[in-house]
Amino acid sequence: MTDLPDSVGFLLADEPSPEQRAALNWATDAGINTDRVELDELLEGSDSLSRYEVLWWHRDEPTDTAEQLNDCRDQLSQWVADGGGLLLSLRALEAIEPLGIDPVAPDATGNIEPEHELGLLCKSIHANSPVFEEFDALRIPTRAAHGTQQFARYDAVLPEHGEVLASTIRAGEDVPDQPALIGWQYGDGDVAGLGTAVTFAGATNDRCVHNRTRLFRNLLSVLACEQRLTDGRPKDVNQLETMRENLSDDRHRPQYHITAPANWLNDPNGLIHWNGEFHVFYQYNPGGPYHDTIHWGHAVSDDLVHWEDRPVALTPSPDGPDRDGCWSGCAFDDDGTPRIMYTGGRDELQLPCLATAADDDLNAWQKDPENPIIDTLPVDPPLRSTEHWKAEFRDHNVWREDDTWYQLIGSGVEGGGGTALLYSSTDDELRQWYYEGPILTGDPEQDGAMWECPELLDLGEKQLLHISNYDEVRYYLGSYENGEFETERTAQLDYGDFYAPQSLRADDGRILTWGWIWEARDESAQWDAGWSGALSLPRELDLDDRGRLRQRPANELESLRERHVHEGGCSLHDQWLDLDTDGLSYELSAEIKLDDAEAFEIVIGESPDGEERTPIRYTRDSELVVDRSHSSHDERASKAPDRMPIAPVDEPLSLRLFVDGSVVELFANERHCLTTRIYPTRSDSDNLSLHAKGGTVELLDLDVWELGRAWTESEELSGEQAPGQTD
Repeated sequence: MTDLPDSVGFLLADEPSPEQRAALNWATDAGINTDRVELDELLEGSDSLSRYEVLWWHRDEPTDTAEQLNDCRDQLSQWVADGGGLLLSLRALEAIEPLGIDPVAPDATGNIEPEHELGLLCKSIHANSPVFEEFDALRIPTRAAHGTQQFARYDAVLPEHGEVLASTIRAGEDVPDQPALIGWQYGDGDVAGLGTAVTFAGATNDRCVHNRTRLFRNLLSVLACEQRLTDGRPKDVNQLETMRENLSDDRHRPQYHITAPANWLNDPNGLIHWNGEFHVFYQYNPGGPYHDTIHWGHAVSDDLVHWEDRPVALTPSPDGPDRDGCWSGCAFDDDGTPRIMYTGGRDELQLPCLATAADDDLNAWQKDPENPIIDTLPVDPPLRSTEHWKAEFRDHNVWREDDTWYQLIGSGVEGGGGTALLYSSTDDELRQWYYEGPILTGDPEQDGAMWECPELLDLGEKQLLHISNYDEVRYYLGSYENGEFETERTAQLDYGDFYAPQSLRADDGRILTWGWIWEARDESAQWDAGWSGALSLPRELDLDDRGRLRQRPANELESLRERHVHEGGCSLHDQWLDLDTDGLSYELSAEIKLDDAEAFEIVIGESPDGEERTPIRYTRDSELVVDRSHSSHDERASKAPDRMPIAPVDEPLSLRLFVDGSVVELFANERHCLTTRIYPTRSDSDNLSLHAKGGTVELLDLDVWELGRAWTESEELSGEQAPGQTD
């Protein structure tokens, strides 16, 4: 561990409070040479701070921080920029904005009477930081339940330039959406902000006192040394790739699906084939693996197979209509200019916002100064409201017909079903939109009460509308004309852990779709892993020769194939066939006829003794079942089965299976899809076998390939982004 600083300046705005006196006494007892530094004695241009390695401002009273700083703010910020280390604890964290360190101030301040123990929930990607040296767990209790706790923290927003190092635990429970410890780089110096879960006065709990002491010693030591506290934000491509590499040993993490470098991923957004490259944006939270404070992450590929990370594309603007999140939206080509339509969230409103690409690589985007471009909610029909939203009104699908632009927005009818609302515009600037009404409203019991992420696709002879209703993705195949959709058939697009799909039209005319593959384990497991969420493989959508919806993996994925494990069909009679795969990254393609067997099983993630296993069972009931009852010893992972109806057993089943870490994707008869997750806990649970149960199964064709990685190292980008666009 780096030595403690030789000299610490303890900042005071007025007479020290009992809490501040206790902190000073702690520093003395810890052998830290600490001087009191009065803010009003610091004069502009003074070099009185030069003798300190670290400045520490610990404040437990709600006062006017900006007023207290007065003329010394420039001196303090310059001292940090020149290489100083600054620790802001409790309400002193409110100084981060007036000091010019970050334009986003903590949005939650006040005091509480804690009824339970508080502490830090460390991010796993920072677990090896010297800040957490000598802690052997991610959950660190630091404050017992006593007295009053003053706090300043980020809640609905994140700092623009700060990196979250830890969130909060309360009564032993994770509270990931309340960041507790933030790190900033500012010039050559570092700033640490710890706005909650600590106290010095009256602390008696031995465990909490020990942890608090260790934590503050670590913070002061790191701030005093040459090693940087954090790499801060925004992050360039090399930093994103380092985050990805740090998680590469996780056997549950997909290797050829799109994932965020770390932290949280949900809906695919802004899909576009532009200048020969496929751009996939996605909902991203740089604060950690939890759903909150949404930004837009970005990945790019020139072949649909190998992907590179790009800097974060959209970040909430502190004073904008998207302050609380840049939520789902789409990208489109406006006569050679790429644009994004997305949902901005602020307070009780969700409203459409527009952004335009600021470079040909689509790395930076300029938000429209007129945002939100629709600022009035429709009144007919009355829209569904919640305790958080005046109306649920979000997610966009934009297209053009002749000289008119159209967009769909997802919503729900108060007391009724989900709906897709149509708007039109003839405005070249895309700022004036006219409400046309719903194109389709569903039955609340069958179709859900709220429709998210509506998308209308033209498949030629028919049109496809798909929506996500919290539980599943439903599609409606039929015809769309004059603002109305007539449904001929409705069904599920996928029968598993698949949500919020979005599509692009490739230059060759194909419609390619990705969906969010959510986790099937609880939030604590996601936090411990350091990442959450993946996107599905790209699927080509079209119609078969009978006018039915067809879904197939994009042909380009065949280039991932490496070792050919098995080739050729065979017959199994109430027996097992073991396949020599190495790891959890492979593709299986088979043509299956049950003959007289009760069922056919593909068993994945199997340990040698069968203790862990996940059978994928094709039954005589014309059903495909993923049995997860023994897929993992981790109680945080789902054991519930996934089921999908398929063709009658008297027809051969054409099946393609993709396994990638914890992700399992099934394509049946090029029409039905089931996506699921498994989390084997044993390191040897990677066997693959086939089983004919109670009779004969004819495998008319069988191929198995091990698959390679999709993520490639890219040339270093500068990391420069448009103003306001940060990670």
